[in-house]
Amino acid sequence: MFENLREQPADKILALMQMYRDDPRTDKIDLGVGVYKNAEGITPVMRAVKAAEQRIWETQETKAYTGLAGDPAYADAMIGLILGDSVARGNVAAVATPGGTGACRQAFELIRMANPAARVFVSDPTWPNHLSILKYLGIETVPYRYFDSETRGVNFDGMIEDLKTARAGDVVLLHGCCHNPTGANLNSVEWQAVIDLINENGLVAMIDIAYQGFGDGLEEDAKATRLVAASVKECMIAASCSKNFGVYRERTGLLMAISADAGQTGLNQQTLAFLNRQNYSFPPDHGARVVTEILTDDALRADWAAELENVRLSMLGLRQNLADELQRLTGSDRFAFIAQHRGMFSRIGTSPELVERLRTEHGIYMVGDSRMNIAGLNDVTVPILAKAIVDVGV
Repeated sequence: MFENLREQPADKILALMQMYRDDPRTDKIDLGVGVYKNAEGITPVMRAVKAAEQRIWETQETKAYTGLAGDPAYADAMIGLILGDSVARGNVAAVATPGGTGACRQAFELIRMANPAARVFVSDPTWPNHLSILKYLGIETVPYRYFDSETRGVNFDGMIEDLKTARAGDVVLLHGCCHNPTGANLNSVEWQAVIDLINENGLVAMIDIAYQGFGDGLEEDAKATRLVAASVKECMIAASCSKNFGVYRERTGLLMAISADAGQTGLNQQTLAFLNRQNYSFPPDHGARVVTEILTDDALRADWAAELENVRLSMLGLRQNLADELQRLTGSDRFAFIAQHRGMFSRIGTSPELVERLRTEHGIYMVGDSRMNIAGLNDVTVPILAKAIVDVGV
């Protein structure tokens, strides 16, 4: 049997991580891997997470399974964080998942179960694992234009033109905030236009929100997701706690299925629980319990939100510093988009050849499509990166 296996395509980001580890240079800079790092290059455990874990350690009396959907208190807390009061709780079915990736996988499984003929329209570019999972599941994908390599902003006219080709029942996969890999986001007027198109053409919205709090703040970053959820007939939301709670290795996510008809929620909930059972049975609980402890305790929540805000402002500061340094070196504002982007990533819009030169000549590692992790920088490395970008002629 095993002789029939074939090599699978290498994950480009994982391969880049290995190349970085193997590089003996001491002045190398890692802008590839998608994790937040502080100025010392550490992905820290947040204060509120440590405090919540201490409480759980002291009070938890069992490691027995939770339900198939996970702890209901976790779902309630996350729904409140993401949706606020934009949608009635009775219209939302939700299950805990192994990270945001697990939430996306379960959403795609739900699409395939509910409408095998559905196509999923995916932004060009998008997070590579979206495409990988959809391909593995045999779900047809259709790219829609998103990133304008000239302006480094959103090609909104192209996006709308492409989405108009979707058929009733097709799914539109959207990034709730801090678009990965580009950092370029829709504005409020553009979001409303997308919602109008979805409703007019009978499409289904799916939102992947993995960076709430990393862009313009917890509430501001949730606005688009809340608007979509409140405005369409039905939608799915895949959420991750990896970034904003820093619990990467705990694999903590949530999938929501929202219907304007509250009578549909029971069947939606049953189906999501069924899919959990088929894929991994009971979801992991530790990270979810930590998140619940934080979100349901006023003091812990306030401390978490304050630390998250410092993280956000730190990344905005790095963006501005890099844009300013590039303007100083070039005498041009053509890199101003870096300060305008939001989240951990920016796609600087250059060729794979120049990205390769950044790596070989300067020890700067970023993904071949020129996505760089802003959180991989600090005050020392910003001018080094800026000079390298100018040296290779980006």
